[in-house]
Amino acid sequence: MPDRTRFMLDERDMPTAWYNVQADLAEQIPPPLDAEGNPMGPEQLAVLFPMECIKQEVSQERYIDVPGAVIDVYKTYRPSPLIRAKALERVLGLPEGVKIFYKYEGVSPAGSHKPNTAIPQAYYNKLEGVKKISTETGAGQWGSALSIAGALFGIEVEVFMVKVSYEQKPYRRILMETYGATVHASPSNLTEAGRHVLAMDPDSTGSLGIAISEAVEVAVKDPDTHYSLGSVLNHVCLHQTVIGLEAIQQMEMAEAEPDVVIGCVGGGSNFAGIAFPYYKRRLDGKSKARLVAVEPKACPTLTAGEYRYDFGDEAKMTPQMMMYTLGHDFVPAGIHAGGLRYHGDSPLVSALVKSGDIEAVAVHQTACFEAAVTFARAEGILPAPESSHAIRVAIDEALAAKEAGEDKTVLFNLSGHGHFDLSAYEAYLAGRLKDYDFAAGTVLHD
Repeated sequence: MPDRTRFMLDERDMPTAWYNVQADLAEQIPPPLDAEGNPMGPEQLAVLFPMECIKQEVSQERYIDVPGAVIDVYKTYRPSPLIRAKALERVLGLPEGVKIFYKYEGVSPAGSHKPNTAIPQAYYNKLEGVKKISTETGAGQWGSALSIAGALFGIEVEVFMVKVSYEQKPYRRILMETYGATVHASPSNLTEAGRHVLAMDPDSTGSLGIAISEAVEVAVKDPDTHYSLGSVLNHVCLHQTVIGLEAIQQMEMAEAEPDVVIGCVGGGSNFAGIAFPYYKRRLDGKSKARLVAVEPKACPTLTAGEYRYDFGDEAKMTPQMMMYTLGHDFVPAGIHAGGLRYHGDSPLVSALVKSGDIEAVAVHQTACFEAAVTFARAEGILPAPESSHAIRVAIDEALAAKEAGEDKTVLFNLSGHGHFDLSAYEAYLAGRLKDYDFAAGTVLHD
């Protein structure tokens, strides 16, 4: 193995097509349904999304070309680095045969993987003449990415930010506003969906499901506005596969093949980004890697949810999707990993968990912050609270191999940096951070 820490691709080696896992599923996922339970056609989705995204949502093509205009913007921060965590390996006392690699997506302008889909979504909306995009955001990474993409393509952006994160992470709001977006704490009094929640719970901390309801309502009521989602949907997972496609090339440069590929999961997009290309590699007989999705115990969608049709939002304005869900009216406890506080999950990720092709585990936030601090002090990168979930399990996998006397190569997606999450680190370092189980959440009732 080359004695190097950092493995970089030239921009000429950047993927020019996204990988569509739908082409390789043993069984196709069930179609989205409307509120009455009827399959939805493209014309019903066109009120929310540009037609190119709708086509990608149902496409069975294995590879879908990345538009040249999108590649041009990607090149401002991609390819992202693959790094061998040699300092972390030393801190953990790992033997020579146990190695840890991470793909670092925090190099983007938004500090996370989210621009990988924000850029094409804004581009496709621009082509259709859309003047405004409404969206939700949890921790603010997605809202930041779409705000940047909106500025680049001249589209107005309105963001409904989950209230607990709006209050915990003011600098994310300021970043979005700097790029020209309008940001509201959700639930708000600006929409019927928000007012409905506040009538039931005036002190609601909000949830991604509630924020989605508000953003969708804005889009439905304005013909010049589309809605944009930063995770969950098939086309979003598709756009993120640039991560794994690059990682495969970079691991080959490192002369290593991962035994386990790990990512945190809220809606599923960053995990899909690194894991789906390895799913294909496994089908091709080039890999035997386990694919492990890590979620918070406070919102354990894949490990404690039901696999069934459910709405993607609290007010039941979105299509119903077949997925693991805790219920569209579930409001998780206010953990600091705001991007992982979603009641449902990607239908594609859910289907592969159901089939046994993907493993899912849930972890507490204090254990994740412990891992994040260990990682930061070794590698010099402060992880986002969401990404710390992947770090926790990556460390656990490496230590288990060390204990068993086995060789193992671990690869995880470091989906973003934590520079705007210092209040969370302050709470952890001061011993104020609490763990929450699923039961600590609330369920809204009329």
